[in-house]
Amino acid sequence: MRNRLINPLLEESFLRYPFYSQDGRGFDAVCICAFFVEDVRWYVLEGQQEGDDFILYAIVVGLSETEYGYVSANELQELSVNGNHYGLGCLEVTQMPEINEIPLSEIRDSELQSFLFDLYG
Repeated sequence: MRNRLINPLLEESFLRYPFYSQDGRGFDAVCICAFFVEDVRWYVLEGQQEGDDFILYAIVVGLSETEYGYVSANELQELSVNGNHYGLGCLEVTQMPEINEIPLSEIRDSELQSFLFDLYG
């Protein structure tokens, strides 16, 4: 089964950024890609294939608190939000095309930048 969120270019990025490859880089860590649904964003820093899934290490913004964590690409693919209060029907997780291997410091997201500043000053 192919995951609609993981394309061949992203798979190549995971080879360059395996787990723990960006430890301690703070603002200089490279965001491989980002996914979003409504106000929730996953800024992916590292990834690794595990069986028919990819496990992603990301900063999650837009939930109750911003935090680092692991997420399954298969679970992200299946996640949807009922967007009826916007008249949009069901919304799926989608990749942000403008974010492709850029330093976290260059991402224009005030919640992300505030989180990073609190951690790394």
